[in-house]
Amino acid sequence: MRSYRKNSHSQYDLKVHLIWIPKYRKRILIGKVSERTRDLLRQICMEHEVHIISGKISCDHVHMFISYKPQISLSKLVQYLKGISSRILLQEFTHLRKQFWGAPSS
Repeated sequence: MRSYRKNSHSQYDLKVHLIWIPKYRKRILIGKVSERTRDLLRQICMEHEVHIISGKISCDHVHMFISYKPQISLSKLVQYLKGISSRILLQEFTHLRKQFWGAPSS
């Protein structure tokens, strides 16, 4: 039996399996970077009322199976997940900037 979520005027069961990789599929999602990525993705999902059904962060890719509300488009949700997490990770882990953009890691 499906478990539908309800709004005042609708019932829905929107689920999607997302997979994405870092630029050049570099193996950077290890240690503290992996832990921080997991925390950021959970935080972003909570802010946008997205339920994480399952997820895994490997060294070179991220899997997420999520359920989301119809009020947010899938493309916007992916933009939030990837954009916000990427920006914060590049600010907190300066060595990543040099790996991806050749910028000084100061």
